[in-house]
Amino acid sequence: MAAISRLIVKFNSYYADKPVLTIMITNAVLGGIADTVAQSLTAIRMKSRRSLNLGKDISDGIEMPEYNEKDYAKDFLTPHKKLPPPFDFERLTRFMSYGFIMSPVQFQWFAFLSRAFPITKESATVPAMKRVAFDQLIFAPIGTLPSAPNNTALMDLGLACFFTFMTVTEGGGRRAVTRKFQEVYLPALKANFMLWPAVQILNFRIIPLQFQIVSKYGA
Repeated sequence: MAAISRLIVKFNSYYADKPVLTIMITNAVLGGIADTVAQSLTAIRMKSRRSLNLGKDISDGIEMPEYNEKDYAKDFLTPHKKLPPPFDFERLTRFMSYGFIMSPVQFQWFAFLSRAFPITKESATVPAMKRVAFDQLIFAPIGTLPSAPNNTALMDLGLACFFTFMTVTEGGGRRAVTRKFQEVYLPALKANFMLWPAVQILNFRIIPLQFQIVSKYGA
């Protein structure tokens, strides 16, 4: 707890001096941590699934094929399709870059919501709900990171911008971006609407302004 308190104090001091840069660096780091967790969980699930399948094959008494030296060397040196994928550092860099680049936009957006719908002791819930409505109906379709099987730790950053940025930085062109939107944009937006309105009410209602963007990245 003492370490967390020191981190909060340090963050507040940097935020008071350079708020935008502090948010940019913090969100880049959190984006990297979240993607690392997502990739690690995916590898663990694939490894567990492969172990279960292997155990089932052995228990079923499946006869193992005979290997000669060439076959053994080939199988040993060639990555198996069922093995967990290696850690994708390029993807990690893309997630961190996106968090870094989008932070100034989000900073201005949250500042606008704070000015437009001020939360006071006398009135808190209604302004928070208005912020959520604006955030989900205007900003979320444009700038929210989706809820996907491999990205469950990183849900809310920017949909349209996120898909475009990721596809382009992966080397895709206009057709690839269009295909990405056709395949996953609407499902991701629906998933966003199912979870984040409730989370954002608490975020706007309870979390101080300087932590609201950060809390979305760490959720």
